[in-house]
Amino acid sequence: MSEHSATPASVVLSGYGPVGRAYVGHLAAHGEALADRHGARLRLAAVRTSSAEYLPPPANGAGTEDTRDAEDTRDAEGTLGTWAPPPPRSAWGPLPSPAETLDRTGAGVLVQCLPSSPEVRDQAAAEALLALRRGVHVVTATKSHLLSHWRELGRAAAEGGSLIRISGATGAALPAGDLARAGVRGLGCRTIRACPNGTATFVLDRLAAGDSLAGAVAEARRRGIAEADPSADLSGSDAATKARLLAALLWGWDASAVRTETEPVDDGTARAAREAAASGHRLRAVASASADEPLLVRVRLERTAPGDPLHALTGPEKAVVYGCPDAGDITVSGGRSSPLGAALAMVKDTLDVAVPRRLGFG
Repeated sequence: MSEHSATPASVVLSGYGPVGRAYVGHLAAHGEALADRHGARLRLAAVRTSSAEYLPPPANGAGTEDTRDAEDTRDAEGTLGTWAPPPPRSAWGPLPSPAETLDRTGAGVLVQCLPSSPEVRDQAAAEALLALRRGVHVVTATKSHLLSHWRELGRAAAEGGSLIRISGATGAALPAGDLARAGVRGLGCRTIRACPNGTATFVLDRLAAGDSLAGAVAEARRRGIAEADPSADLSGSDAATKARLLAALLWGWDASAVRTETEPVDDGTARAAREAAASGHRLRAVASASADEPLLVRVRLERTAPGDPLHALTGPEKAVVYGCPDAGDITVSGGRSSPLGAALAMVKDTLDVAVPRRLGFG
């Protein structure tokens, strides 16, 4: 596809931590190829943090006040905006309201890389709701507002005729969300069994090999697998969150109403992991949900046997098994657990909402 036939799409990025930086870096390196291959020319229109905003200068040196008009005449040639990394924060400008940023940039997509924390939840929800009601698509890796505002976000999208994509919140580069949303539609899926947290899988295997919990966590941190605070990974909270989101996509549940029961990986888990390994099994932190038990997600430490897709996982790998009695179980596994993995999932989602729908095989 010629770059001149690519559809322009202005992207406002909210949050500029490791995932946000990886998102910008990937599109800086591959944006031209993606435009040619997929038909969407993504343009970085603004980057917002909690206290400042960066507006990339147009490539032709024009000012930013008339961005929307300039977009109509120059974006098809790719001469407006840039994916070059933003300058140091000291060079950024003051933070306007989200509405002002969306209006000024003519945004087509809001990409959220905000921390999934209670402190940021209301901010993430407010800007997503605003964007969706204005017809701006939302791509998010932020989980907190999905859990608290699921129905409200859906209604806002319906009002604005916009789309929400959440791959980055359901397993980084693992396309589990795509399967739950559309890939197993009509196949009669009744259950989910998942190991969606790579840190837990890695730590359990290290415990089985004889490490202490502290040693296993330290090694996971050293390899860049575990967060500085792995409590959500080890408690089962993160796995439960991802399973809640997958079940909501799959069965139409309200994610904010889903109850969870979790079993943690703690100092007492090492013995169980070693005993499982001695019998040829592997201990796994398995998140499960069933259409027959609405609005309930469990995370349990299970002995998995050879032949079980969850048994086959190594290192920080993740997997989700969609149980379809008539079609047969469908498993998706792998996917990089890293800021780049999450960023790539968000690039995929951005292209999904920005590329015009085509006929035929398109």
